[in-house]
Amino acid sequence: MKPCRECQHKISEQAMACPQCGAPFPAKEKWDGWGFEYKSKATLGGLPWIHISFKYRPNRCPVPAKGIFAIGQFACGIFTLSQFGIGVVSVSQFTIAGFALAQFALAYSLIAQIGIYVHEGHGQLVRSVAKLMEMF
Repeated sequence: MKPCRECQHKISEQAMACPQCGAPFPAKEKWDGWGFEYKSKATLGGLPWIHISFKYRPNRCPVPAKGIFAIGQFACGIFTLSQFGIGVVSVSQFTIAGFALAQFALAYSLIAQIGIYVHEGHGQLVRSVAKLMEMF
C-alpha cells in the first residue's frame, strides 16, 4: 500500500484511480499523461533527433512530436510520419510540407489523394497553385 500522490489516502500500487479523490495512477510519484513518448537525448539545433509521441496530457491535450524525425498523431519536424504533420518531408494523412506523400496535402511537391502543390503534384485530385490562381 502506498499513499495517493494527491490526497495521501492509502491505495494499492496497482490502482488505476484513487477511490478517494479519483487521481489516475495514484501510486506513481509523478504522472504526466496517457500514452507513449520517447525523445532522444541527442539534439540538433535544440530539436531531438527522434521524438515519438502518442501521448495525451492529464488535461487530455495531445503532445505533438517535435524533432528532426517526428513520429506521432501530431508531428512537426524535418521528417514527419503522422496523422497531422508539418515538415520538410512528410508522410501523413493531412500535411503541410515541402515534399509530401499524403491523403490531403499542401506542399511544394506532392503525391496525394487530394492536394495543392507549387512545383509538381500527382494523385487523384491535385491542382497547382498557378492553375488555381488562373481561375480568379
